Amino acid sequence: MSLTATRPAPSAPAARPVTRSYRALEPSRTGKVVRVVLLAIATPVTLFPFYAMVVLSLKPATAVRFPASLLPWPLHTGAYAQVLGGRDMLRWTLNTLVYSVVSVVAVLLLASLAGYAFAKKRFPGRETMFWSFLSMVMVPYHVTLIPTFVLISKLGGVDTYWGLILPTLANAQAVFLMRQFIGGLPDELFEAARLDGCSEWRVFTRIVLPLCKPILATLGVFVFLWHWNDFLWPLIVGQDTHMRTLTVGIAALQQENVPLNVVLAGATVAFVPIFAAYLVGQRYFTEGVTMSGIKG
Repeated sequence: MSLTATRPAPSAPAARPVTRSYRALEPSRTGKVVRVVLLAIATPVTLFPFYAMVVLSLKPATAVRFPASLLPWPLHTGAYAQVLGGRDMLRWTLNTLVYSVVSVVAVLLLASLAGYAFAKKRFPGRETMFWSFLSMVMVPYHVTLIPTFVLISKLGGVDTYWGLILPTLANAQAVFLMRQFIGGLPDELFEAARLDGCSEWRVFTRIVLPLCKPILATLGVFVFLWHWNDFLWPLIVGQDTHMRTLTVGIAALQQENVPLNVVLAGATVAFVPIFAAYLVGQRYFTEGVTMSGIKG
């Protein structure tokens, strides 16, 4: 019997760890300089109208002329006293708050329910229903404005809060963003909750809604801004003076020979809640926009 010695085959060289260079992904110094220059130009251009609005609202009516002096003195608060002391302005502010806040709550609730159903539920015709609903985005708002007004008028919704709010609740963009966000949540969370005996409503309220805080805050800011600044629909539905919103009321002041500083003071007052809404929601704003785009 002969013994043959066999040499072990040489092992393959260990693969070197792949090192990824991120320098190529970093913007060049020229790109940074260009961005800084563009921001330096865009910032004053963007802020100048707000500065002019505030400064001119703090001047007496006789000092508001063109070309106007944009120096912040002398200060005159009579326009704000006239705006805040006016009964119509308080009523218009209340109408706008009701229109905006109720719409935000209703849109977020309906969009989150629809987004959860489209993302996590299996039922016949789900995709067809979703894309049919999303196709509403392609229809211009002005195309459906007159038919919607005729329907609301027939139902007695002119000069009412429900007639002002109801047609704006079916928000296809909000449903799409909620579906994208909820679709990225792991199914194991919902299955574990159901095994523990949670009903679908508890799964929605205890799991889905808390995890959707970033996108809900983002949508809340968007919907609030849209309703607060909405002009055309409140103009058509709110035909009585007491049912005007701030945007409609301020526009009407210009046609009633009201001094320009008073009109600008009203516009400044109307801007404050918008700015406050953004400050409240900015914690989740960027995170919600980013995550809704990459999930699903």
